[in-house]
Amino acid sequence: MWLVSGRLVMKKKLTQADVAFYREFGYVAPVDVMSPIDAKQLFLQFEDAEKRFPEALSASSRTNAHLTFMCIDAIAHNEAILDAVENLIGSDFYLRESVIFAKPPDNEGFFSWHQDAIYMGLTPYDFVNVWCALTESSDEAGCLRVIPGSHLGSLRAHEDTFAEKNMLTRGHQIENVNENLARNILLKPGQASFHHPKMIHGSLPNRSLNRRVGVAFWYVAAHVQLTVGKRFILPMRGRCPDTESTVLNRPEKDMSAESVAQRAMVRQNYENIMYRGTDRARRY
Repeated sequence: MWLVSGRLVMKKKLTQADVAFYREFGYVAPVDVMSPIDAKQLFLQFEDAEKRFPEALSASSRTNAHLTFMCIDAIAHNEAILDAVENLIGSDFYLRESVIFAKPPDNEGFFSWHQDAIYMGLTPYDFVNVWCALTESSDEAGCLRVIPGSHLGSLRAHEDTFAEKNMLTRGHQIENVNENLARNILLKPGQASFHHPKMIHGSLPNRSLNRRVGVAFWYVAAHVQLTVGKRFILPMRGRCPDTESTVLNRPEKDMSAESVAQRAMVRQNYENIMYRGTDRARRY
């Protein structure tokens, strides 16, 4: 928000039509959040970080890299993203977690139909998933797919498969989804999609010859209640939650001792939440 003639005015990244579309269909995309040049630069920084710290950014270490890597932290604090989030869930919100989605070229990995809210332990559902593309996310590359309007229904039953090629934590999936209703979300580097936590979504394998790399962020309104686990927050805008929370710090450099310890603590809590009710788990 900013001050105009003594009045606080909300920053507008999304139009009223964009917000209305989100309310009706559960998503809005594509939204330009940075230039293609900036996206390319961040992608190169990410690849450099992978080379310097391969274990910290491997396929089994994709969560909450914003706590340890400056390039991911920069995306998390992108002002255009935050303005759009504010338009959707209000001016008081924090970052709960992030996940890097890096599909190798010509690879069988996929994300089955699912709803983010099913295992997150948050209610009400006033939070939003932002998926920011660092490389092109095309049909061939296995772009995000959504079922428009599915957020208006209840949470669906999910079956845990732990299937090898399913890239979700538990390989969880919703059966009997009408794929004829699916909409492919095509994104250029520097564009983002915003979707509701009850939106049914997934993605197919990357059949292209290039990596498909994007980063997802879950921004949560301050009034949302945590129903399981501990609350770790990275404040973004406005006030913090009223309930007990552990406030996290932004990284001052890549992989500092403090940031590594912080990420490990958050990761353990994340795994406790995501894998509750099952005796199986895999690194994520």
